[in-house]
Amino acid sequence: MTDPPPPLGASVDANGTTFSIWSQHATGVELCLFDADGAESRVPSVRGPDDVWSVRIDGVGEGQAYGYRAHGPYEPAQGHRFNPAKLLLDPHARRLTGPIQLRAEHADDRDSAPFMPHCLVASPLASVFDAERPRTPMADSLIYEAHVRGLTRLHPDLPEALRGTYAGLGHPAITDHLRSLGVTALELLPVQQHVTRRLLFDQGLSDYWGYNTIAFLAPDPRYAASDDPRSELREAVRALHAAGVEVILDVVYNHTGEGDEQGPTLAFRGIDNAAYYRLDPDDQARYVNDAGTGNTLDVSHPAVQRLVVDSLRVFADEYGVDGFRFDLATVLGHTESGFSSEAPILEAITADPLLGGLKLIAEPWDARPDGFRLGQFPSGWSEWNGRFRDDARRFWAGLGATTLGSRLAGSPDLFGAAGRAPSASINFVTAHDGFTLLDLVSYVDKHNEANGEGGYDGEEVNFSQNFGVEGPTDDPRIVNLRLRQRRALLAALLLSRGVPMLLAGDELGRTQHGNNNTYSQDNPTGWVSWQVASADRDLEAFVAHLVAVRRTHPLLRADRFAEPATHDGELLSQQLAAEAEDPGPDAHLLLVLNPTDERHAVALAQVSADPWQLVLDSADAAVPPDGQAGTWHPPGSTYELRGRSVAMFALPR
Repeated sequence: MTDPPPPLGASVDANGTTFSIWSQHATGVELCLFDADGAESRVPSVRGPDDVWSVRIDGVGEGQAYGYRAHGPYEPAQGHRFNPAKLLLDPHARRLTGPIQLRAEHADDRDSAPFMPHCLVASPLASVFDAERPRTPMADSLIYEAHVRGLTRLHPDLPEALRGTYAGLGHPAITDHLRSLGVTALELLPVQQHVTRRLLFDQGLSDYWGYNTIAFLAPDPRYAASDDPRSELREAVRALHAAGVEVILDVVYNHTGEGDEQGPTLAFRGIDNAAYYRLDPDDQARYVNDAGTGNTLDVSHPAVQRLVVDSLRVFADEYGVDGFRFDLATVLGHTESGFSSEAPILEAITADPLLGGLKLIAEPWDARPDGFRLGQFPSGWSEWNGRFRDDARRFWAGLGATTLGSRLAGSPDLFGAAGRAPSASINFVTAHDGFTLLDLVSYVDKHNEANGEGGYDGEEVNFSQNFGVEGPTDDPRIVNLRLRQRRALLAALLLSRGVPMLLAGDELGRTQHGNNNTYSQDNPTGWVSWQVASADRDLEAFVAHLVAVRRTHPLLRADRFAEPATHDGELLSQQLAAEAEDPGPDAHLLLVLNPTDERHAVALAQVSADPWQLVLDSADAAVPPDGQAGTWHPPGSTYELRGRSVAMFALPR
């Protein structure tokens, strides 16, 4: 009977460490150990079952620096790019010594060891106590998308040493803000170790967003205030849990930071290029580029599937993460016959006893012509609803009839046929990729000059407005219009069925000065400013009030589709009716949206003899005092709805 292969990565016991790495096509693998002075010693590994190469080193334990060199053919036309001059990262390393700033030496034939960080032997952290998870139902969730550094770097109440760090996330200055808004889940842009490309590095920029991952089990040490990023991230998650806030990680398994065929050899390319990547069948020297980033991981390969699942399990089990948002997730559903919701990696994640119970969110598109697959992911998954974003923006920008009515109802046209519920729809108006909310109402054109790409990067079509002035203005009429438009957009988002997502800082009047692609802006342009302009001082309270309204009225969160809202002339109106088993105080809710500059008389339906109560009118910046009821309006009467506003009425049981 053949012994099973050892776990991949570095496995520590009382007497030493076993180092194991997978490669099908290598002819030899050397473990490289580094002493405190950086001197390298090499030890041959032995191929075992299932193409796992292993070597045990007695007397070696926690903190040992290591890497690999792999031998084999360098035959790009056959898909092989072995080069023992390249020091390689262990794909299953849990910790690295530092960041990777790409240099010419990474891509040419020179020894890359002097320019590479080292992997560090690190035992698994103890499993998180599962009872600490808030476990908010998806239908009751409010997601807040943020970047670790961007959210914390400028907060005045954070100690300087904690700004821009994991520890800063867990500080009361951040957790109290999230609680005051009613946020239930913090969705973080990638925290796994990533690469800064040479082009950006040479311009003094960085891959700020972190979407060029290179070490899928290792948290990036650049966001650590201490020399222990693993414990720091874990404690930040625990602090957020204690505040009732779940943590969702944005993860990138569609490509790696090694880029295209001209890119560097850092890990996967040198370990087994033909297995880890999808190659052009007509020219295996070239990579399939479904992600638009130079390469595409071959998630149909069992070794890659194992890496993905192992990575997810580490962050869920050892750090307590509550869910994952999968970047360009359509790549994960790619099969030989096209996209499939039953693709092996999607099924493996869903079936996993730990992962299947977490929040799984797909970004349902990729760079292929047929890559837009919104509404086609498996049951149990939610999806970023880009149609909600576009329809809401078009509606409020006055760009013609849209299907926003279906979006308000939970997008039954996208998810209903597959037997899914509104909680499958992650609704948003703004996200990290694009304008902030303030910029959406302040700029018609993108202003991305600081990115160094001649303004050619970033989305061309934003469905935005500037109300007559491009950028900041002191004109009180325009300032008021922009505020009204933002409140209306937020109201439409938070009063719709589905799961709303806010972009960090939108409640504070955050601007990126018209840059709609701040992927390289690790500076105040890409960070949240906590210095709120006088015009925006009421906006945070308004957002918290909207969230409280959503929480108080269960009909807004019911996980079933409503009838699409009615487009009556220039207004959009929706009436929600409770069913017999519905909890909550309301028999009916009425939501009315006016995207024009004109006032409109709204007829209040005569559902019963009881009057309607005005719950909210977004035209009013001031939030009513706690417990103060809104005005009452007889059935059949009219209500004058001001321009660029949303009003909601309730008919109590």
